[in-house]
Amino acid sequence: MNDNTRIFLSENWKIQSSDKSDFTGSDISAGKADTSNWYATDIPSTVLAALVQNDVFEDPYFGKNMEKIPKDLFKVPWWYYREFDISEEQLTRTALLCFDGINYKANIWLNGSLIASSDILNGAFRREKFNVSERLNPGKNMLAIEVIPPGPGDFTIGFVDWNLDPPDNNMGIFREVSLCFNGGVSIENPFVETKVDLETLKSAELIVSVELSNYSENNLSGVLKCNIAGSTIEKTVSLSGINTIPVSFSPDEYKELKITDPELWWPNNLGEPVLHELELSFELNHTVSDQQGIHFGIRQVEDYINEGGHRGFKINGKKVLIKGAGWSDDLFLQDTHEFLENQIAYVKHMNLNCIRLEGFWGKDQYLYDLCDQNGILMMAGWSCHWEHEEYLGKPVDIRYGGITEPDEIELIAKSWKDQLTWLRHHPSIFVWNVGSDLLPHPDLEKKYVEIFNKYDTTRIYLNSTGGVGSEQGIISETEILSEISGSSCVKMLGPYAYTPPVYWFTNKHLGGAYGFNTETCPGANIPPLESIKKMIPEEHLWPVDEVWEYHCGKNTFVTLDRVIRAIDERYGKAKGVEDFAFKAQMLNYELMRPMFEAFQRNKDIATGVIQWMLNSAWPNMYWQLYDTYLRPNGALYGARKACAPLHLLYDYGSHSVHLVNDHFYEIENYKAQIRILDINSKEVLNEVIETGSEAESTSHLMNLPDLKNITTTYFLDLRLYDQEEKEVENNFYWLSTKEDVLDYEAEFEDWPFYTPTKEYADYKQLQKLGTVSLNIDFQVKSSEDNVDVYFNVYNMENLLAFFTEMNLTDEKTGLSVLPVLWSDNYFSLLPGETKEIKASVYKKYVDDHDLILEVSGWNIKNKKIKLK
Repeated sequence: MNDNTRIFLSENWKIQSSDKSDFTGSDISAGKADTSNWYATDIPSTVLAALVQNDVFEDPYFGKNMEKIPKDLFKVPWWYYREFDISEEQLTRTALLCFDGINYKANIWLNGSLIASSDILNGAFRREKFNVSERLNPGKNMLAIEVIPPGPGDFTIGFVDWNLDPPDNNMGIFREVSLCFNGGVSIENPFVETKVDLETLKSAELIVSVELSNYSENNLSGVLKCNIAGSTIEKTVSLSGINTIPVSFSPDEYKELKITDPELWWPNNLGEPVLHELELSFELNHTVSDQQGIHFGIRQVEDYINEGGHRGFKINGKKVLIKGAGWSDDLFLQDTHEFLENQIAYVKHMNLNCIRLEGFWGKDQYLYDLCDQNGILMMAGWSCHWEHEEYLGKPVDIRYGGITEPDEIELIAKSWKDQLTWLRHHPSIFVWNVGSDLLPHPDLEKKYVEIFNKYDTTRIYLNSTGGVGSEQGIISETEILSEISGSSCVKMLGPYAYTPPVYWFTNKHLGGAYGFNTETCPGANIPPLESIKKMIPEEHLWPVDEVWEYHCGKNTFVTLDRVIRAIDERYGKAKGVEDFAFKAQMLNYELMRPMFEAFQRNKDIATGVIQWMLNSAWPNMYWQLYDTYLRPNGALYGARKACAPLHLLYDYGSHSVHLVNDHFYEIENYKAQIRILDINSKEVLNEVIETGSEAESTSHLMNLPDLKNITTTYFLDLRLYDQEEKEVENNFYWLSTKEDVLDYEAEFEDWPFYTPTKEYADYKQLQKLGTVSLNIDFQVKSSEDNVDVYFNVYNMENLLAFFTEMNLTDEKTGLSVLPVLWSDNYFSLLPGETKEIKASVYKKYVDDHDLILEVSGWNIKNKKIKLK
């Protein structure tokens, strides 16, 4: 799109509190105010993000610095001001001033005139555009926006109990502002609906739809041209003055929209996420009035209900086990495109195929674009922030939450339409969820259904991400069953705190591996020591204290007591912060892997799981697979191992070994090797099983025998070999004869957010492992964008090398090079074993500095190797 079509007003803004300026919007937008001492910023930016950028406050993400930021600063409106130039040619066209998101209300002034008041620009998720053709001047123009903060009861952006709230409640212009030009008629909300022949996958039909808006008072007739699938089709369209109409191209009218051998869009690990282009233009008298373009994917989404009454999902006719995690934007909504790219690279690297957005995150559409490009499915919808009085700031209905009054229902219905039509062209979105913990009010749900039926029936509609089992009162006080759309047939029953591996395989009525668990987790995820030091002042590093808790969640999630006890009981009390951080990585890995594996194991009854959460909004100790510094913790590698598409796993409940095949093809003539070693590295079992697997299946291989006189702590090593006896997958467990015992009878003061443990597995014999020194050689290969390092790691000793951590650091800074993609990490080596490991980092982060490999582990002699 050229500059004459759309100009993003992103740079050279200034902001100031209304308490510091006595000028009116008319004066400011007429150049009468002195803005020389205002704070410079670019947008999108919240007020607080801009102030932090201007060094008004000391790093809010460190220690308890956030407490030093006075919240009263943000209880008054703030001004955003920008000047921009307009050419004579642009003045001949219709100009629309477009706002994608302001939190929470705003008055808009342009060149001394009020363009829109807060009665119109009201609501964080409304998208508005205003015809300013008559208000623009040739040359310099001045835009002043008075942003009014959200108050109690407003349906704003929120982080619920995941972490503390931003002091400004994210007030500000958090999405893009632009000027869009057209010749009188604009193209809006383009969309391609795709229907795939699910029997053969050899053909597809496309339906192109768009809205045309006539901003003139005259009746106009023109030609809408559509370039798609290598063909150009067109249609003559007439519009009355000041009017918007829908226009579509169907395959019944245009044979070009019937596609043979289509390149389909597939989720991660199931195929390529192929994207196609749609280009649209509308011509008046052979002159282009407007043009728009989008990328789309040819794919078809379906759902099904299994025998247990649980909803599952299909893409292109194939069942897809959802393996995902919950997304959060940065606490100040300041994610960069580069930061998003790095995070989605981690998602793909973990073999996940989905992220869930509780709230419409993103300051633009780039996150959605990345998911399209990488085959990452997205659940998009509202947050539970509006469903609970503590977070919304006003009384709520126990069944319908806070959106109950007619004006509220009208606002949120319009907001939903704005978000849906803005994002519906993204093939990655496979579910729209209009409720989180609760249900929408019936009057609101009727509007939702009308919007879906009119604008997008290609996805699955979920009235709530809870439903199955809700009568138990875990999350809600009432059963989640809509009088309009029934049950969502998905569940939200926890757990949210420390949960041992056996739970996921044995629990049959709460969060265990059956159905679709839309948010759950095995507990807090403490990051590695380097990240802890970045957020916790040195004087508070040990023992764990209130500063650590400040970087936890809210309410019952403000403590690390459950994790500390689990580490003490399982691995022994930590001797200091370094020991504690390392044992935390063992716990992260040990707990995360079986959650995903149990859902893999139970494919016949399980349809999906969402780890709560993927990432953290700020430096945190809770619910994350990597931290805000992009440092992976042990849970990331546990998830990557568990979600591999071809995978051997151990069932902690039945003490059995299973082969998972996520591929759409069968495998045959494979071999599985199953070995057990005691704490002294002595092999006590070695079984080789010839095996194969049907497509999209899980196969039982064997039950482990009852081993007499095995040491309290012992090890299980699983290897899978292909027809050529090449190892294609491995998995390694540390187990205990003293098993975890869950306490289902435990009583809670508030709500049963997890199932406590009354007896813990015992791994303290690990302390007796002798020290192992590893030998390592390497080869460095550089490409235009990446530096790849290939390691051979040798354990030449007769002892197990347990839980080995490899880390790349920059010799100059001493800090980890991040992000980093390790083929495996926190791994173990049998006596005499050699393992090949690959690490990939982006060349731009290395900056020609030498890399240092740091090797450590439970019983590994620490080593540093300079990589030339």
